[in-house]
Amino acid sequence: MLISLMNSLRILRTSAEFVLPFFLLSHCLIIFYYSGVPAVVDFAAMRDAVKKLGGDPENINPICPADLVIDHSIQPILNVLQADKGSLDSQLNLRPLQWWGSQAFKNMRIIPPGSGIIHQVNLEYLARVVMDQDGYYYPDSVVGTDSHTTMVDGLGVLGWGVGGIEAEAVMLGQPISMVLPEVVGYKLLGNPQPLVTSTDIVLTITKHLRQVGVVGKFVEFFGPGVAQLSIADRATIANMCPEYGATAAYFPVDDISIGYLVQTGRDKEKILCTKKYLEAVGMLRDFKNSSQDPDFTQVVELDLHTVVPCCSGPKRPQDKVAVSDMKKDFETCLGAKQGFKGFQIAPDRHNSVIKFNFEGCDFELAHGSVVIAAITSCTNTSNPSVMLGAGLLAKKAVEAGLTVKPYIKTSLSPGSGVVTYYLRESGVMSYLSQLGFDVVGYGCMTCIGNSGPLPDSVVEAIVQGDLVAVGVLSGNRNFEGRVHPNTRANYLASPPLVIAYAIAGTVRIDFEEEPLGINASGKKIFLKDIWPTRNEIQAVERQFVIPGMFKEVYQKIETVNESWNALDAPSDKLYTWNPKSTYIKSPPFFDGLTLALQTPKTIEDAYVLLNFGDSVTTDHISPAGNIARNSPAARYLTSRGLTPREFNSYGSRRGNDAVMARGTFANIRLVNKFIDKQGPQTVHFPSGETLDVFDAAERYKQAGHPLIVLAGKEYGAGSSRDWAAKGPFLLGVKAVLAESYERIHRSNLVGMGVIPLQYLPGEDARTLGLTGRERYTIIIPENLKPQMNIQIKV
Repeated sequence: MLISLMNSLRILRTSAEFVLPFFLLSHCLIIFYYSGVPAVVDFAAMRDAVKKLGGDPENINPICPADLVIDHSIQPILNVLQADKGSLDSQLNLRPLQWWGSQAFKNMRIIPPGSGIIHQVNLEYLARVVMDQDGYYYPDSVVGTDSHTTMVDGLGVLGWGVGGIEAEAVMLGQPISMVLPEVVGYKLLGNPQPLVTSTDIVLTITKHLRQVGVVGKFVEFFGPGVAQLSIADRATIANMCPEYGATAAYFPVDDISIGYLVQTGRDKEKILCTKKYLEAVGMLRDFKNSSQDPDFTQVVELDLHTVVPCCSGPKRPQDKVAVSDMKKDFETCLGAKQGFKGFQIAPDRHNSVIKFNFEGCDFELAHGSVVIAAITSCTNTSNPSVMLGAGLLAKKAVEAGLTVKPYIKTSLSPGSGVVTYYLRESGVMSYLSQLGFDVVGYGCMTCIGNSGPLPDSVVEAIVQGDLVAVGVLSGNRNFEGRVHPNTRANYLASPPLVIAYAIAGTVRIDFEEEPLGINASGKKIFLKDIWPTRNEIQAVERQFVIPGMFKEVYQKIETVNESWNALDAPSDKLYTWNPKSTYIKSPPFFDGLTLALQTPKTIEDAYVLLNFGDSVTTDHISPAGNIARNSPAARYLTSRGLTPREFNSYGSRRGNDAVMARGTFANIRLVNKFIDKQGPQTVHFPSGETLDVFDAAERYKQAGHPLIVLAGKEYGAGSSRDWAAKGPFLLGVKAVLAESYERIHRSNLVGMGVIPLQYLPGEDARTLGLTGRERYTIIIPENLKPQMNIQIKV
């Protein structure tokens, strides 16, 4: 059964009768810097193509309501302890494309730069819960261009990420189809322990649901334990839905949800209508009333009382580690075989120490040393309990005489101005600042790979000692090569734990037995001495997180950015491309477009560009983070007259296909079975040469050879990055043959015309004896459709 999202969103509503009511698609969320820039670039190129075919360019225009949040991701350039007050304004990198898009397209609301992360803005401001249109009421629902759109499920709004390609289709009137999903019921019981945070709960759930297996399924949370969670706690759990692989992670609306609408300053009359409507249609849930529990495909349980403080890492969000086991676990990872939980460091090098000088002072780095500590990401910065917890811990740490070493790159990047408001009003902001956690901007930074550069002396020490340096961040993803090329280990942690590890300076510490530090009086200060309890945090939250601050921040959100308001408004229907720009370039996707549809063609005699194992993520595929100085993208930018200091990041250049194609499969941690070491290289089989992936693909393309990719399980896990599909398409990849796929990436491949092929049950490259050095002919029938068997000649 297929589900059309355009005229009505047909979902498996988890009521006791398993009925299928109709949900109108309420709106589409667009983020600008990551999925949004290429989306608007694509729309601009589409308008050019339609014009060439004799059509009206204005037909390329959103037909459903779209909220475009321009500022999603920004990059801290300096350590906060070094930065000046102008660093925040310098993050607002305004470009003509943004302003043109805001004026050229109708049915689109613009949230200017500097406002915050899209998901937190959606939760606190944009989400309606119940729509009121032309006298009709219906439940709010949303699709977004970022995988963490699921965050709003915590408020009872059904939503999920579809990636930029599918979102463009929705905006232009095309349906999104999916197989009717199974719905897994996740029953929460008990109460969390006093020292446990919502981050600990979500990391526990992430590991559990990855073990259960929920890819392609909906998860609905129910049971009396849900009533113990605030909306911010629920949103934290819903936000990490992509990390445990589900399509959506839904919390039905209850009285706590209605209370959140009041707390965030929504219109009182609309809140009253919302509650009455939900009561009338039987959608207002009482989680303590088991008679309301739905029937599910499968039910799993978690007793919240069993959750303990934890982190996840060093390379995947599902690899939970109890804080009490962190030191032992990291030391085990040092010597373990290279993999998700191993670095294969020789035993005689486990205690290597490298001395270095930073700003005139001598320091030491070792395996496990923390060099990045970031309170970042929509997952946690939207949650007052963990943010105030971090502030209270900072206050107690400063009062106890503890400090953070100045070479550690610390940053605080909240998801909205509301966070700064309540941190300041509660009196903890100054203490965060003293430890280096000052606000550097509103958006996603370190979690998305925008960590910015480390000090040269720190990088030199890491390289000299071949050290496994560490990043600790309150994010949702820590895949290899994502956070920073010089942090081989990265751990997800709650904001208070981020500060604790920053103070300690290492993850090789047992907080129960070893002090965080020794103050000027010689007193040992332990983590338990400064850790705030849940009751302490809740008392501060009740006093300072109030409706007035939400109203004050969001009443002026669309007008507060004076630089944005001062820009001139172009009136052209078509975008004027600047041939000198290295950021924005007209993409080649619509070159040769005709009115007549082309029939699918057999892929003849293809070479394998890359041969992967399991869990290749979109971070491995899609360009992200820093542009390495020896990369094909760097050579291209150098040829355009840029110096390395001007390269910026791949994320900032997502509107330039020449950069992005060269950055595809350019991850420094790429593991390609054709190569005996990690790195973005492959074998060009006709010549036998080992080349950068882009250079090899160009050789194949020039010779007219199509390409395919071989992979194992969970190909394309991670962010819903459209460039993870666009990049391979531009390299000449015609198909991927894998054991299984992450849903969003598979859909994006289809959207770009790259065929996602899956081995038959029980078969894989090993059982079939495939090495990837063969030539492949894939027979494509004219009536190609999902789940049909096709023939491959090897």
